[in-house]
Amino acid sequence: MTNLTDLTTGQLHRIIAIKEQIENLQAQIDSIAAGGGDGAGISTPSARRVPKKRRMSAAGRARIAAGQKARWAKVKAAKGGAAPKKRRKMSAAAKAKMAAAARARWAKAKAQGKNRL
Repeated sequence: MTNLTDLTTGQLHRIIAIKEQIENLQAQIDSIAAGGGDGAGISTPSARRVPKKRRMSAAGRARIAAGQKARWAKVKAAKGGAAPKKRRKMSAAAKAKMAAAARARWAKAKAQGKNRL
């Protein structure tokens, strides 16, 4: 075998071209063996078609969201009581009474030397 340092640049270019042809043919053989048809047009294994990811349009997402909201509304309507409960309001007198009771509890706890109830 000839030493690569003894070859001319023209010979080296020819060697590279032949190697590329061999790799191309090997890729075609691999493609045919894998059931990929005749292998025409495939130059390297990395050039094989990769299926694209499916993307959904904004309108499609909106239709799906609307349908899901409608299904949940139907479920909630079947259960009944879909309306949120109203909060009860406390009078100022009741608030003052509760605050006084809390202050009394804390005063008693602190008199006993406690820092929690």
